[in-house]
Amino acid sequence: MSEMQGFILHAKTRPEKSDAFEAFFSRHVEASRAEPGCIEYHMLRDKQDPSLFIFYEIWQSQAHLDVHSNLPHMKQFLDQRDEYLERDFEIRAIEMISPPSNSR
Repeated sequence: MSEMQGFILHAKTRPEKSDAFEAFFSRHVEASRAEPGCIEYHMLRDKQDPSLFIFYEIWQSQAHLDVHSNLPHMKQFLDQRDEYLERDFEIRAIEMISPPSNSR
């Protein structure tokens, strides 16, 4: 079994806050991708429900994910999420079966 840690997170925003959520969080995507241990990091927006954002993340280990989760900008986001969200995150742990896209 792999040490990699992966999850899919659903963030259901308040419709009037969806664009602000996208603007607020999209600037963290590139920074997160540059962190040690980040294998995949994607922010997606549902086409049928534009107030639903989906995050797809794969980290090399739990230790790398823990570092990421405790960075100042991530703590700030966690503290401010209720301002944007209709309900708290829905998170599903996943196991990566296919090789990462950057392993080609």
